[in-house]
Parts: sequence; structure tokens; C-alpha cells
Amino acid sequence: MLSALRKGDAHGFEILKRLEESGSGALSLKEGSLYPALYRLETAKLIQGQWEEDSARRGPRRRIYTLTQRGRRRLSEARGEFQQFVSVVGGILGVAQ
Repeated sequence: MLSALRKGDAHGFEILKRLEESGSGALSLKEGSLYPALYRLETAKLIQGQWEEDSARRGPRRRIYTLTQRGRRRLSEARGEFQQFVSVVGGILGVAQ
């Protein structure tokens, strides 16, 4: 979710779409799991949510999420951790890096 917000502010459904598109169709997420995760990230101050201002758009107001500076740092750390994991698993499997 942090990576999806790196592309810009978004509401929950837009974040869900970005994640599914990034997964090239191999990732299917449910809205029911998305929002609890967003609340946890917001509580940890990795993202910040704000209700959108009144607009001409029909329908209920949406909460727009923004990646915080702390969230950017955590995303960078997670990328490093994942690269290390890929390197270790690649070594175990004998995959050239």
C-alpha cells in the first residue's frame, strides 16, 4: 500500500486498483482487508488520511490517503529488506542475480 501511494494520493478503492494492476492480474484483494490495513498504517503514521472536500462528485465522501515522510522511509527500508530476501532465496535456488 505504501508503494501504491508513492504514485500519489488516493482513496481506498484507487489504492486497491493500483495494487491489482501492479500485480499484473496475479493479485486479487478484497476491500474488506484493505481498510483495516489502511487504518493500521494511519495509526502507525506511515500514511495520513483526510476526508475529501465537498465536490461536485456524487456519492459519499471519500477518505484520501497520503504517504508521510515516515511512510517513505519505511517503504525504502522494506525495499531493501525485500532485495536482501530475493538475493538470499536466489542464492539458495542457484538463480543468477
